[in-house]
Amino acid sequence: MSTFIDRLKPAARTKTILLLSAGLWTLIGCMLISKGLYRLSPLPEYKLLIIVSAAVAAIFKSKFILDRAAVKGINRIRTFKDGTCLGAVYSVKTWLMVLCMIGMGVILRSSSLPMTLLSFIYLTIGLALVASSRHGWKAWFNCI
Repeated sequence: MSTFIDRLKPAARTKTILLLSAGLWTLIGCMLISKGLYRLSPLPEYKLLIIVSAAVAAIFKSKFILDRAAVKGINRIRTFKDGTCLGAVYSVKTWLMVLCMIGMGVILRSSSLPMTLLSFIYLTIGLALVASSRHGWKAWFNCI
């Protein structure tokens, strides 16, 4: 039975899982940045202020929250043997948190929050994800 499951499992090398982790953080961050800029585009006033404020907030979010999570995830991935399932890129706890964040995104999109605040939130989270993805990219480059 285990050989049947092993054949179906999307297994990968550790460096591939590191690449997936860094790529997901970067891709999701870029998607959020584009959503934030799109929502900001019809608002002529305060664009620069919102972008700069989001960038400053992102630096703090990246440094004090996401960097720790990224390094912890990378260290976890480094313990994997080649042939580990791609889904192990995140722990079960992290996958649950991802689902909660997706749910919060749906709630935010349908909320009546001002467009400037939505843009700020999207830009802050997106910029912080891209900034903290540097740890995953560095780990992946060191594996090559």
